[in-house]
Amino acid sequence: MNSTTVVQLFVLLLAGFVGYQSIFRVPPLLHTPLMAATNALSGISLVASLVLAGSHRGTLATALGTIAVACASANVVGGFLITDRMLAMFKRAGPATGASVRKSGTAEPARSTAEPAP
Repeated sequence: MNSTTVVQLFVLLLAGFVGYQSIFRVPPLLHTPLMAATNALSGISLVASLVLAGSHRGTLATALGTIAVACASANVVGGFLITDRMLAMFKRAGPATGASVRKSGTAEPARSTAEPAP
């Protein structure tokens, strides 16, 4: 093994350790913004894999690029589904704040506390 390979392995192990520590030490409230940032990075890798797949640099590059497109697409779609599910946990089951729903389904503005009730 030459010195370049040793440095690359060290960087890979260090990145894995830092990634593990940063993911598992994030408070649950920050998971949704973290997922949004991860989706953005996955989108960048999707664009790069599309460029590789269409570069016409040989059969191997096209095959690897196509596999990378499939993996990056699955990562982006899965990330958006998980983010949507996480955001759904914060939605209220009832009507929107500041409005009450009548039987007809239309929204009525909420009454302020200074206004007497009829």
